[in-house]
Amino acid sequence: MASLKSELDELRTLVQTLTTQMADVQSQLTLKRKPTSNGKVQIRDKQTGKIYKSKNSVYQTMLKAGELDKLVEAGTFGPNPAKNTFGVHALFRALGPDRFEEVHEQQPDHLNDG
Repeated sequence: MASLKSELDELRTLVQTLTTQMADVQSQLTLKRKPTSNGKVQIRDKQTGKIYKSKNSVYQTMLKAGELDKLVEAGTFGPNPAKNTFGVHALFRALGPDRFEEVHEQQPDHLNDG
């Protein structure tokens, strides 16, 4: 019985040591990770100066505001413009490439260090 208790105590100690080591490795990995983008690109309407949070937001916001009614009537966005998931591309083609531009945010210097 005494030898089983001794082995069990050794196993407990080993598990605690390994758990501590794993936590240390995990914390080091999180320090090395660089911030990533969510993939969304902010868009500026050069005509109005308004900045939209994403490409799709440009289309959805302008559509809901009624700013695209003439294009909707012309059938530019298909039979159901509200459900057109690629409407922004048709919008950019219809209004011209010079109307919108991507907004690139400057990252603080400490995030640019490699």
